[in-house]
Parts: sequence; C-alpha cells; structure tokens
Amino acid sequence: MGDGILVVDKPAGWTSHDVVGRCRRLLGTRRVGHAGTLDPAATGVLVLGANRGTKFLTHLVAHDKAYTATVRLGLATTTDDAQGEPLGEPADATALGGDAVGAAVRALTGAIQQVPSSVSAIKVDGKRSYARVRGGETVDLPARPVTVSRFEVLDHRVEAPFVDLDVEVEVSSGTYVRALARDLGAALGVGGHLTALRRTRSGPFTLAEARTLAELEQRPAVTGLAEVARRLFPVRDLDEAETGKVAHGGFTAPSGHEGPVAAFAPGGTLVALLGDTARGAKPLLVLTPAG
Repeated sequence: MGDGILVVDKPAGWTSHDVVGRCRRLLGTRRVGHAGTLDPAATGVLVLGANRGTKFLTHLVAHDKAYTATVRLGLATTTDDAQGEPLGEPADATALGGDAVGAAVRALTGAIQQVPSSVSAIKVDGKRSYARVRGGETVDLPARPVTVSRFEVLDHRVEAPFVDLDVEVEVSSGTYVRALARDLGAALGVGGHLTALRRTRSGPFTLAEARTLAELEQRPAVTGLAEVARRLFPVRDLDEAETGKVAHGGFTAPSGHEGPVAAFAPGGTLVALLGDTARGAKPLLVLTPAG
C-alpha cells in the first residue's frame, strides 16, 4: 500500500490506537500513525498517515478542529465527561435561561486560558496525565492559551434536573472540549460535563470524506501525498535546476512563507517540503530524492 493519508470515521468504544492497529493490518504496514487522538467514547474524523504520510502528521496536529457535542449542565464529573464519577450531588439547572447560558458561552469564546482535563494525554514527568489520574494520583495541569473561534448553542433541552446543550465548536489545536463543558458548568454555578462528542473536521479533512472501518475493509482509501500537500501547504513550482538542488537536499531561493511550502517538479511530482531560513529555502522533508 502506498504513502498518504486516510480519513477515518472513528467509531465509539475504540481508542485511536485501536484504529491505528486495524489500519496497519488493512494496509499491510506498521508505518501508520494518527494526527491527534480522540477519546474512546468520541466519534468522527481521525486522520491517519501511512508510510511516508506519517511525516505529514506533525503538521496536521497543529491544525484547528471542529466538533459537535452535547454538554450536560447540572453535574461535574472526575473526567469532565460521562465516563467519570460524579463530583457531588446533581444541581438543579432547569432555571438557567438562554441569556445566562449565552453570556457564559461568549465568555469562553475567543482567546482564553484553559486548564486541560486531568484525564488527558498530556505528559507529566514523562507519564500521561490520564494514567496518573487512573492510578489514584491528583494531577493539577497549568492553564494554557487556546482559541475557541466558534462556540454556538444549537439546542437547549431540559432533562430535569439537568439541561442538555447541543453545541458546535471550532477550536485551536490543544483545546479540550471536555474542559469547555466543565468550565461552562462552573461559570453557571451548576457544574457540567460532556455526554457526546463528534469531530467533524481536522484541518482541511472533514466527515464528508471520512470512511468507516467497514468501508475501509472493503476498499482502503489512501489520499496520495501530492494531493495532501496541495491541501495543507502553499504550493511552489520548481524549475529543473531548482528541482535538482532540492532533490539533493540543497538550498534554493526563499519561498516567502512562514510555514512549510510544498515544492513540485515541472512534471507535477512532489519533491519536498521547504522551509525558509536565513540562507534560503531548505528541504524539511525530501519526498522524491535525486536518482
């Protein structure tokens, strides 16, 4: 199987590592990785890289993401989602009106400081935070800057004593939607947690192109590196002389972009990803070495 990207619609109950393992068997290669985990209970877009496509994953991880989710107001949990233990007794959230909820949502929109959920994959002294919490430790993670570019309430349902909010969010990399649910409930004084989460977009990759594992069993759909590069990066067309330099790992004229640039040979072959330096554009990753 070739090099590229797979967009999987992850099923509930599977870890991201489970999905990677299944796709390794489907593709017949150990070189499969993912661009950002999804919780086992979550569903939706999980982007995988196969073979040399794994080299693109570090660039994909940094992209923003979009989700649909359900927030339950009236109870906080140890994990900020429905899999955790209740923190205290449920509070009556039924008196919360739309104005109060809307104001709290707006306060959590834009550039904010967010304390990640303690049950996260963030490493604390070399060990995942979630592993420490599940081992009985108390973990206090520092707040960090994130951006919530969209936080919209689509539906407001009373499920006494709770209120359930169906929401859509678009967030920067590293934002925890569970933590948004937690902080929304805390701001409203009733506690809150996440009961459903579905990733609808990861960078430029959406649910419209995602395939279920059953569909991938029938026909693995790997998007080639050239197409992926055109979607992820600015494009630079090289001439023959530049192609030769870049294919040998040499410098060429600056591209004028802050991030990576996808460099293509005259015939349309993806040659490398380039990054500007003081000396000029340098190959960050050579994908078509000189023969």
